[in-house]
Formats: sequence, C-alpha cells, structure tokens
Amino acid sequence: MSGHSKWSTIKRKKGANDAKRGKIFTKLIREITIAAREGGGDPDGNPRLRLAVQNAKGQNLPKDNIERAINKASGSEAANYEELTYEGYAPHGVAVFLECATDNQNRTVQSVRSLFSKYGGSLGVNGSVDYLFERKGIFLIKQLEEMDEDDVTLEIIDGGAEDVAFNEGYIEVTCAIDDFGNMQKKLDEIGLEAESAELQRLPTTTVDLGDEDFAGVMKLIDAFEEDDDVQKVYHNLEATEEQLASL
Repeated sequence: MSGHSKWSTIKRKKGANDAKRGKIFTKLIREITIAAREGGGDPDGNPRLRLAVQNAKGQNLPKDNIERAINKASGSEAANYEELTYEGYAPHGVAVFLECATDNQNRTVQSVRSLFSKYGGSLGVNGSVDYLFERKGIFLIKQLEEMDEDDVTLEIIDGGAEDVAFNEGYIEVTCAIDDFGNMQKKLDEIGLEAESAELQRLPTTTVDLGDEDFAGVMKLIDAFEEDDDVQKVYHNLEATEEQLASL
C-alpha cells in the first residue's frame, strides 16, 4: 500500500468520525460558494461547482445547505473569497503546502505564520516546497459487492487511470491532471459515482520519522486542518501502519 493510499484512508476515517463536522461543512460550503460565484449556479454548466457539490454529498452535507450556498453565492451579500497558497516546513524538514480560501488575507497569513511558529516550523516563500509535489486527480469510490475487480480496473484504466487500488471497501483511482475530466466522464459511463474527486498535490519524496517526532509534526498538520481559512493541507510525511493507527 502506498503512502498516499494510507493517508487517504486515514483522512476518510477521521472525517467520518470527526465530532467537529461543522468545520468540514464550512470548508465544503466555502468551495461551493467560490465555484458558484466563478462559474454560475448551474452544476451542469459549471464543472467546478458540480465537483464541489459531489464532494459535499460524499461528506453528507445536507441538501438544503448545498442549495443555500449556491443561492447565496449569487447574492450581493455573499462573501468574496480569495484563493491563496502558502508553503513552508514543519519540524524535521517535512514540507507543507496549504491551499486557503479567505475573505481577509491579513488574518489568514497571520494565522498561518503563527501556527508554523507555534509548532516549530517556518513559513517559506512561494515555490519553496511546491517542487516537491505533483498534481494528480484522485477519485475515491465505494466498492460494491457485485463488482469484479479485474473488469472494473480495465474499464478505469481505459479512462486514463495511472493507478487503481482496492482498499478497505473503497477504490482509489489516480490519474494525470490532464485526464481528470476524462476520468469523470468514464466513471459516469460505467455507472460509478465517486464519493470524492479532487485535484491533489502528491509528494514526490517523503520523510520518515520516529513516533515522537511524527506525533509532533501531526500536531501542526492537525492545527492547520482545524483552521477555517485552510481548505487543504498537503505534506510529505510518511507514516507506518502503527503511526496511522495512533491517530
């Protein structure tokens, strides 16, 4: 099992069991709002909005909340979010890349800088860690009992998949960023609906740490994930099965 697959699995489990689901919903609603303001409120004619709605449904965001976010995005009182990225290092040379959406850039950069400092990391300049990641399309699909793994794998590869992994009742599909749209169409053709579909930044190299250092870095990662302005957190920290279980 690849490090990415392990992180994807633990992220899904954490999301399913998170008592503070309000924070997850806040990030989903913010993405829906940005997508609707940029490309209009019709998911059929707005691929980004369609994707945001799909991911929101996968996280069980109520339908009323989704519709309210879309409607509000077209109103004059809707927040005007700006999308920003920040890069830096956690302790022990672990690279961290943040994707943010904010209505107050000063608040966000102060919060990001403060968290890096609090947990022994450092905020860097643009480009300082970006080269350590590559962007890929990642689809997470719930596996059905009647599925034939070989047949499904061949169909998905035909759609442009670079990797197909079956893990704990889910199918994780990785594709090149240029094949993201084609993969969505292929999944629709074969009747598979992704629980989540994202463009992610995957590390090209990883850092292994002992348990104590691993736990220390994860405090910083968790703090970023708790920040309302931070939409996504990427890093190149590798983890053993035991370290993942400790989370």
